[in-house]
Amino acid sequence: MADAPRIAFAAFATPTKGVLVVFMNGELRLGAATSKLLGRNHDLVARAASAEKFTGKLGAVLDFLAPAGLQAERLIVIGSGTQTPDFVKLGGIVMGKISPRAAEADILLDLPTGAMKPDQAADFALGLGLRAYAFERYKTKRKEDEERRGKLRLKLGVADVPASRKAWGRREALCGGVVLARDLVNEPANVLHPEEFARRAAGLKKLGVAVEVLNEAALKKLGMRMLLAVGQGSARESRVVVMRLNRGKSGAAPVAFVGKGVCFDTGGISIKPAASMEDMKGDMAGAACVVGLMRALAARKAAVNAVGVIGLVENMPDGKAQRPGDIVTSMSGQTIEIINTDAEGRLVLADLLWYVKNRFKPKFIIDLATLTGAILVALGHEHAGLFANDERLAERLLQAGTATGERVWRMPLGPDYDKLIDSKFADVKNTGGRNAGSVTAAQFLQRFVDKTPWAHLDIAGTAFGTPPSDINASWGSGWGVRLLDRLVGDHYEK
Repeated sequence: MADAPRIAFAAFATPTKGVLVVFMNGELRLGAATSKLLGRNHDLVARAASAEKFTGKLGAVLDFLAPAGLQAERLIVIGSGTQTPDFVKLGGIVMGKISPRAAEADILLDLPTGAMKPDQAADFALGLGLRAYAFERYKTKRKEDEERRGKLRLKLGVADVPASRKAWGRREALCGGVVLARDLVNEPANVLHPEEFARRAAGLKKLGVAVEVLNEAALKKLGMRMLLAVGQGSARESRVVVMRLNRGKSGAAPVAFVGKGVCFDTGGISIKPAASMEDMKGDMAGAACVVGLMRALAARKAAVNAVGVIGLVENMPDGKAQRPGDIVTSMSGQTIEIINTDAEGRLVLADLLWYVKNRFKPKFIIDLATLTGAILVALGHEHAGLFANDERLAERLLQAGTATGERVWRMPLGPDYDKLIDSKFADVKNTGGRNAGSVTAAQFLQRFVDKTPWAHLDIAGTAFGTPPSDINASWGSGWGVRLLDRLVGDHYEK
């Protein structure tokens, strides 16, 4: 991962030069290994904590320069709180406290309750990696601090080095998937157009993922007329990428993930206002998540059969673009009246859902899309909207969201909402207006999955432009990779 710090695990030992990071809890206690390492400095830390009214709350900091009796040039004491911390979050907090000018840092993963267990240490390292991410490749005049980021060496002191390294292998793969998703979302649309996006997704072949790239001729032959209609106003051709990982039981039905990949969305003929239109380079965040997830599963050699399918288009207002009032026939044979060309993502997804359902006959399909502004109004940046036709799948997603912090909120579905998208001229219209906008979009998608267990995640509020957090200071969040990796790991690996 470009610019990522180099992370290594080592036994508790006296650190070399650089930064030393240790933890103190809400009772102002240090761990046994920490106390032994600090020696006489233990009393110095205690006195400083009293003088500074340091409470040990999560993320609080005591900072010492050139502490006597230690080789370290700087000692940072981080509060670990009064409860068992979220170790991913704690890692992010610590990364945020280490100056980018530092060349190396030793972090003693020793809490007053004992040394971090291997899984906890690996989660901590994941937090370090996620917080360290920055997208700066287009800055031609980089600050000296930024240049040092990728040279930072982090040595994590643990009680069980081999087990911690093994646990980190899985988290490192997951971190790589999130970083890939963030990179894709952050890229400008003049660089990451459909063909380039497809090329980058094809890079997963080196990890053992089978990748097919379907061009417009292939899509016409398949009958993906809705997806093609969205992209027909662009000078860039549309693409569909199919990614398959087969490491589960031979012949077992795969789990399937579908992503909306509108590489730039002007709104088409129903053009968007100019304000903040630049954010629409991120309208492919659902597809980015699917690619990042497939990378994570492949890199950690997940024992699962998985399919990832993404639809890559540009929605542009050319003279060839579709118009409000047009009627398009979907791959399923259903006809759709176009009311608003800015309700385009559901058209892309609907053809993909039908294709995945029939070709792969999966255990379930989960689609992800920055689909509606209405979900942002309803849930803000705190949750993604969850719509599902299967109770068990919905419950498992809710649990995975709680475990990872990528939280989802269950939203309603029901036949009464279908009345809002009934069309006078076709089987269905592509939008029902402002009322229940996120729900009617999901109702539209549900028509293309039949009885296949299905969940739709509307990630318009979580995929980009979210407030900075302990583990992400980037515009693109890579949201969904950790959620879905956890879902697969908990329930669908053999």
